[in-house]
Amino acid sequence: MKAGRKASGGRYKRPKKKKLTGRQGQVRAIKLGNKKTKIFRTRGGTKKLISFLNNTANITVQGKSKNCKIKNVIETPSNVFLARQNILVKGAIIGTELGKAKITNRPSQEGIVQAKLLNLD
Repeated sequence: MKAGRKASGGRYKRPKKKKLTGRQGQVRAIKLGNKKTKIFRTRGGTKKLISFLNNTANITVQGKSKNCKIKNVIETPSNVFLARQNILVKGAIIGTELGKAKITNRPSQEGIVQAKLLNLD
């Protein structure tokens, strides 16, 4: 039988029409490098700051925030290969000037990197 046809030869009808909102979103991987951002228009007209490259992070140390440079991505629990490519994602452990820190936000959605300093007890 032809693909998409019933045994009788009749065709299957699509349950609903394809919509623009149902399409796949674009994957954005924030890599380590000199800062490069773009303003992106989202549904409803709101604007979102998208980051492609970033090399600084806002790190929380004992309740106070400091801005410092990111040296490299040490490990990424969600995917081992992301750390090798220096891609910044939520939950990644990064090496900074202050020490190791864990990314607490989603940099691809917000355009900046927020992190929390890890205690090395």
